Amino acid sequence: MRLQLRLTILFFIAFIFNGLAQKQPLTHEVYDLWKDIASPSIANNGEYVLYEINPAQGDGMLYLQDTDKDEPTTFARGSRPAFTYDSKFAVFQVQPPYDTVRQMKLEKKKDAEFPKDSLFVVALNSGATAAAFERVKSYRLPKKGSGWLAFLNESPLDTATEAKEDSLKGDADAIQVFWADKPEKPEGNELVIFNLETKEEYRYERVSNYQFSEDGSQLAFTRVAGDSVGSAGVMAFDTQTQKLVPVDTGKVSYGQLSLSRDGGAIAFLASEDSLEADERYHNLYLWNGKSAQLIADTTTQALPAHWMVSNHGSVRFSYDGQRLFFSTAPRPIEYAYEGDTTILEDERVKVDIWSWKDPYIQPMQLEQRESEQKRSYAATYDVSTQQVRQLGTEEIPDIQFDEDKRLPYAIGISDLPYRKQLSWEYPFHRDAYLVDINSGESTPVATHTSGYPQLSPGGNYASWYEARDSSWYAYDIASQQTTNLTEKIDANFYDELNDVPALPGSYGMAGWTENDEHILLYDYYDIWKVNPKTLEFSNLTNGYGRENQLAFRYEQLDPEAYFIPANGEILLSAFDRENKQSGYFREHTGNSRPPQKLVLDDYRFYGLQKAQDSEAIIYRKSSFIAFPDLWLSTTDFKDTRELSDANPQQQDYLWGTVELVSWKSVDGTPLQGMLYKPENFDPSQQYPMMVYFYERYSDNLHRHLAPEPHRSTINFTFYTSRGYLVFVPDIVYKEGYPGESALNAVLSGTLHVMEEGFVDEDRIGMQGHSWGGYQSAYIITRSNLFRAAEAGAPVANMTSAYGGIRWGTGMSRMFQYERTQSRIGGTLWEYPLRYIENSPLFMADKIQTPLLILHNDHDTAVPWEQGIELFVALRRLGKPAWMLNYNGEPHWPLKYPNRKDFAMRMQQFFDHYLKDEPMPAWMEKGVPATLKGRTLRYELTGEDTREP
Repeated sequence: MRLQLRLTILFFIAFIFNGLAQKQPLTHEVYDLWKDIASPSIANNGEYVLYEINPAQGDGMLYLQDTDKDEPTTFARGSRPAFTYDSKFAVFQVQPPYDTVRQMKLEKKKDAEFPKDSLFVVALNSGATAAAFERVKSYRLPKKGSGWLAFLNESPLDTATEAKEDSLKGDADAIQVFWADKPEKPEGNELVIFNLETKEEYRYERVSNYQFSEDGSQLAFTRVAGDSVGSAGVMAFDTQTQKLVPVDTGKVSYGQLSLSRDGGAIAFLASEDSLEADERYHNLYLWNGKSAQLIADTTTQALPAHWMVSNHGSVRFSYDGQRLFFSTAPRPIEYAYEGDTTILEDERVKVDIWSWKDPYIQPMQLEQRESEQKRSYAATYDVSTQQVRQLGTEEIPDIQFDEDKRLPYAIGISDLPYRKQLSWEYPFHRDAYLVDINSGESTPVATHTSGYPQLSPGGNYASWYEARDSSWYAYDIASQQTTNLTEKIDANFYDELNDVPALPGSYGMAGWTENDEHILLYDYYDIWKVNPKTLEFSNLTNGYGRENQLAFRYEQLDPEAYFIPANGEILLSAFDRENKQSGYFREHTGNSRPPQKLVLDDYRFYGLQKAQDSEAIIYRKSSFIAFPDLWLSTTDFKDTRELSDANPQQQDYLWGTVELVSWKSVDGTPLQGMLYKPENFDPSQQYPMMVYFYERYSDNLHRHLAPEPHRSTINFTFYTSRGYLVFVPDIVYKEGYPGESALNAVLSGTLHVMEEGFVDEDRIGMQGHSWGGYQSAYIITRSNLFRAAEAGAPVANMTSAYGGIRWGTGMSRMFQYERTQSRIGGTLWEYPLRYIENSPLFMADKIQTPLLILHNDHDTAVPWEQGIELFVALRRLGKPAWMLNYNGEPHWPLKYPNRKDFAMRMQQFFDHYLKDEPMPAWMEKGVPATLKGRTLRYELTGEDTREP
């Protein structure tokens, strides 16, 4: 018996070790095995869940889960899923097979020949396909209506079929009014309006835009002119009577379509100018169910002189349908030189003129040129009084409304007086105004503020955070008085961890309780409840957050709720600032009891959604080991169920673990970091170690890192799977000395980990990108601890970078050196030595560490000349250095093949120096320009490296 027991135990142990031995390290070839979850949603009744599982490249799968069943229903290549409002149907598109499209691209087929998406409708009660359609471009469902679906087909029908089906499916009288002469070339697509219950279809040709009313009672669409009969127009389809009604016809073109919530009114823009005109004038029309009336055009007296209705803004009804919001703009000016047809194109002067008086510098003007040419200004039309009001002006260009446009006020924002200072000041400043929508009058609310005043949902206050005194303010609209809400509260509402030479921002706000009675504000941990009228306050979470190092934040379960309950239960997310646990708590806004814990664990919880008509919720949950699969529960978190299993193949590969590390920097500052260890880590062994950093990163302890070719960093999982330790230290900065701050934090943390004895001190590498790339380059000028380093998009010379341009925005780089991430704290002429001492270029001769640089020629954040400056310096000094430039890519490689290439070359670089692997041919021999695009030279030295 004992012998049999021993044999059983030995067999079990052998089975376990055999299973472990079968696990493989991750390789670049397995990236495509890993999938991600997209588009999770829960039906309003809480009984069904939809989600996609997609690979980085290839065909995905759509899952429809009946929450009462174990197994989901799957649909290959399903995408863009949605539930109908009544929870009776699921609607989704099905993409063509990835390999089919890829092969057609290889064969250089035309796009028109490619297979297109199909559209499927599934009945939830049976799981059966209720309808399917081929070659579908897009679809729409009513937001709060049921029974109807509308979609556009990719290809229009023949004109003969079009006329026949329109006459059969639509209202004959309406169609007769609609038809007229068409231009030669038809445009638009076929619109299909589908009854989900009866399966009836209504088809209309040449549709360019379509939209349901919120309740689904009306669908409006615009038609473009055709090539035989029929003019352009706006049509309305009544889903209750199934009648098609002409809203307006006969104009050259139509655009900007909007319906009131109940479908009783339709607004649209129309133009009678030629489609070929350089500048086309649009007019605004309103249809009230009977006829379309002209609301605004170039003759409207309420508009500023020489202004017009703009086609570049939006048209939208207020929540109650009593106001119509639209946009206006100055009419285009004709310039003699521009219109001079006697000048040849190659004779024209092309010059940018930079003026010291310009509010924005020329690069920023050029970057914003198109948007400025399309800039529009808010205006409104009162349906009852039939009056137009201009709200936005050239002096107050930005008007911000409440989300549903319910309130009689808006906030006007102007940064015009401060645009010049934008190049060097931070935070940026602006003036704010209260704009009366009924009268169009504006009243100053805040000047030279760093905040963004926002209206309370009840419309009684405007509130904002003011950085200059780290306080929250409220402007009482009735009394026109401004009050400091937080000056008497013994708590910090500013970012306590701010370490840039600029005023700190806030932690934000949760929202307002009913009738604007209280505003709820965040500090580092807790939530405060403040009465803006009496200034009485209380700690809603009863100090439980600070006492337990938990940061509480409000979870809005109803995305359409305006208020937080004044006397009811709410859900709070929680994050432990110390050990990085997270979870959810329940709080009651009407008492002073501490929050009640529902779940708090060593995971990252996020993506919570609640069903509208039940307590069912879905959410994501992850750790470094656990992929963030989709979970199902209720708002009490008593019963939880894992719905998805996106990556079962993970069990076949070596992974790793992660743990928090704490130590003190050189100057005694307490710091935290993360140490990732290989699977089956043995503390008696010594491992090569990679060090990665940015600023503070340890809050990501429970973030799952799937194997993927990242655009800018090493993949921690990939490296631990291949036997590396990965250390990620936090960095705290001292103003004026960013490089030294990074050096102190990174070296002290690395040495702390080395004291454990399991780090091979001769095989430590370092990698960082952008700000991390700068820090990597700086550190190797001061330390030889690292055997190899990679610096992505590094600033090498702060003196030349300081006067450069961020080409993505056109902004001067001055502000970031003086006030933000670079943390110098002043101008180049105030602190010239700080700029020089913090620049790796000036100490390039001290570098003994082989360096790999990534810097792309279309980098719009850090000028790629910075990488070049460092590379050519090291090249002249005879230091081993390589530079990767992915042509046409921005701050990092975005294209999948380039990301994969970067990941592979970086691994080969570090494997050579930290694992004594042979040097790859691209490092040993380079890749001459004559071989560019002909070979990648991944092969290692010692392999056959002869070119074919």
